[in-house]
Amino acid sequence: MRSPTPLRVTIWDDLEEELGDLLLQVVFHARMAQEQGAFDFGDVVAAITTKLIRRHPHVFGDEKACDPEKVKGLWEEIKAQEKAAKASRGKAVPNGALAGVPVAHPALSRALKLQAKASKVGFDWNDPRAVLRKIREEADEIEAALDGDDPSAAAEIGDLLFAAVNLARHLDADPEALLRQTNLKFERRFTAIEQALAARGMAPQDATLAEMDALWHEAKAREATAEES
Repeated sequence: MRSPTPLRVTIWDDLEEELGDLLLQVVFHARMAQEQGAFDFGDVVAAITTKLIRRHPHVFGDEKACDPEKVKGLWEEIKAQEKAAKASRGKAVPNGALAGVPVAHPALSRALKLQAKASKVGFDWNDPRAVLRKIREEADEIEAALDGDDPSAAAEIGDLLFAAVNLARHLDADPEALLRQTNLKFERRFTAIEQALAARGMAPQDATLAEMDALWHEAKAREATAEES
């Protein structure tokens, strides 16, 4: 008999609240701008609407783009035209291959965008295995720093994370989504550890690392069995 499907937490469970937080920031900053006489919320909506229509002539116009690569190419061409138009009006336009990636982006997402832009001018590997070797190289540098009691070990972790993002990009995966999935998996399995210990009248702080590690692998095995069934 198939065991009951375990309760799974998904991104949708908290998305409504998170979108509300995001919307609050948009409304709040639009209100600040309105009080300064710059623009208001309606202008924000109108601007993004106009931009989406302008950058999707294959949807709202007569352009033909039948596959994702053509759509992406058309998008980049229109963005370049927009930058050129801003420059001709005397507006400051960031230069360089990496220009246009907002600093306010989440670090993982910003790393992904920076790497994608660098890739367009040929600064990229053509094999994910090469990126994997880079990850091993960064890990070795961290180990060497730890062996030498070097305080730079923490800084080296940033290089390791950047390389990991690059590997995700080469595998056509979103590192932010991957980390969210891993966070959920960690929460699910650690909760299983807590429940198993509670059944023994214990709390995590009462157990050894070896005991908790064994329970972790039991939870992992149960998940694998449930997926197979």
